[in-house]
Amino acid sequence: MRDFDDTWPPEHPAAAPDAHPNQFALLRQRRFAPFFWTQFCGAANDNLFKFAFTVMVTYQLSIGWLPAAMAGLVIGALFILPFLLFSATSGQLTDKFEKTAMIRFVKNLEIAIMLLAAWGFIMGNVPALLVCTFMMGLHSTLFGPVKFAYLPQVLHERELTGGNGMVEMGTFVAILLGNVVGGLIVAMPEVGHQNVAMACVGLAVLGRVTAARIPRVPATDPGLKINWNPVSETWRNLKLAHGNIVVFRSLLGISWMWFFGAVFLSQFPSFAKEVLHGDAHVASALLVVFSIGIGAGSLMCELLSRRHVEIGLVPLGAIGMTVFAVDLYFASRGLPASEVMGLAAFLAQSAHWRVMADLLLLSLFAGLYSVPMYALIQLRSPATHRARIIAANNILNALFMIASSLIAGALLAMDVTIPQIFFLVGLANAVVALYIFLLVPEYLLRFVAWVLSHFVYRFKVTGDDNIPTEGAAILACNHVSFVDAVLLQAASPRPIRFLMDHRIFKVPVLGWLFKLAKAIPIAPRHEDPAAYEAAFAAAAQVLKEGDLLGIFPEGGITQDGTLQAFKGGIMKLLEQQPVPVVPMALTNLWGSFFSRIELVGGKPTAMAKPFRRCIFNAVGLNVGAPVAAGEVQLEGLRERVADLLEVSAQG
Repeated sequence: MRDFDDTWPPEHPAAAPDAHPNQFALLRQRRFAPFFWTQFCGAANDNLFKFAFTVMVTYQLSIGWLPAAMAGLVIGALFILPFLLFSATSGQLTDKFEKTAMIRFVKNLEIAIMLLAAWGFIMGNVPALLVCTFMMGLHSTLFGPVKFAYLPQVLHERELTGGNGMVEMGTFVAILLGNVVGGLIVAMPEVGHQNVAMACVGLAVLGRVTAARIPRVPATDPGLKINWNPVSETWRNLKLAHGNIVVFRSLLGISWMWFFGAVFLSQFPSFAKEVLHGDAHVASALLVVFSIGIGAGSLMCELLSRRHVEIGLVPLGAIGMTVFAVDLYFASRGLPASEVMGLAAFLAQSAHWRVMADLLLLSLFAGLYSVPMYALIQLRSPATHRARIIAANNILNALFMIASSLIAGALLAMDVTIPQIFFLVGLANAVVALYIFLLVPEYLLRFVAWVLSHFVYRFKVTGDDNIPTEGAAILACNHVSFVDAVLLQAASPRPIRFLMDHRIFKVPVLGWLFKLAKAIPIAPRHEDPAAYEAAFAAAAQVLKEGDLLGIFPEGGITQDGTLQAFKGGIMKLLEQQPVPVVPMALTNLWGSFFSRIELVGGKPTAMAKPFRRCIFNAVGLNVGAPVAAGEVQLEGLRERVADLLEVSAQG
């Protein structure tokens, strides 16, 4: 992987997908490391400042016009207000200007804010610190779209999940450290305020130093005319995001995760005190466990996704979030009353370990849920509008977090206990997730494909970098079993529309999945000429729209496991839409449960003996180099697929 000098191409860096072993290697590369540490310092500073200020007002100062009980709420509200007011503007600025210049401007602003905050801490000037709280919210508002728009311009598609996982992990670690350090140093007798002042300024300066190393990344829409009206621009951004329904529903999914997380995080102090009978150290331990879980889940995404943007992990994450939120209710409702415990006494009771495990796993699955969604939005959003779409997401996040506070407060006022709130939110998560997945079936389909390729088969893919990450193409593969299309979907970084025999739609479960995937049914011309022509018209439209079309040129599942002659339908498609053709070969699937190997009534039948080869059989997919439309010949294409099968047999 090359190091960066001053610039980097705006989209899809020309890097070898396997140039580094894992996401941690990005920390040794200039295109990622300075950005990561700049983001880390900013997140740490935000939370160090806010928590230290909250502790100071709550425990150390007596402010008549700001009661201690309201301090946390006021500080939190002031911090989030800029997200509602200025996110739309920040998205425009990020799309219009060079991103590194934007980052450095934001870091310069942070230094100025922290200098004022330092004076406020030393002098005990609460109004000045409230102004700084609002300004730090503005700092985060400006940085948010830059953060998520920067990554897809410098990372390959195969690096995007890992890069987002690293950023997510770094953010939560920074939040945790900021809170812990802020609370510790502000409590130091006599020198606490001065130490907080120095720490805030020091982190701001360190962030600016690291920002100076970030390579230049060109603007994606330099001709954009800024609309300074936040109301009309916010509405415009939401409509812009709604233009891509998958992206928009993913934005809602992320905002729901913020709602979900905010409910838990906001209730930790009360949960620790009233339910777990622990002191402030126990509350801090809950935050530590939650942060570790988010970080671990975020880092696991790259491993579980085979270094692709794998949205099949999102339903898995949603399932885990619900399961462990509900179990947290059962784990915590029966705890006996006791005196307030310190951390050591709390951990000495085995019942509390189940509570900690639930929190850890709940947050781990939240990491699995959120990272692929962020990567999907980055990948599918138009480059010229990406920052504005992310800004729309920030607005929705802020609204959902406000809603979470209001709803949680209303439930508490109705004498609903904190464990019951966790239970209700867990159930609501199941309902919301199912609703989103039914609206965007791609999530469920990818989940099924992910499960099949990880837990039914041991699925190895070679040459998957030959599958185009953008633009139309035909994927031509041999046809061995009823799950061929599912495995191809698992290997592809993008959705695939399949042209499939109409009879496969009658297969239980699989037929429903193919209908959900909007597969195109095709009947033989001699059986139904109208359906035949309609299928080709629909397939041509898929290619015209720049999407991937999967076909099985043999025309049906092989009867004996050998590669059959190719039919001429692919040539008809290429006459209408001359796009590249990617040859593929599925290997070792013949003989599996889903292949037609059993004779039932003298007819080759699939799914007759479910445990013939048991599970975890090694199967594979070999992907060849794309062939230009003008070079495709029917027999030549068949030979390419046969060669890919031969390569596997020799291996």
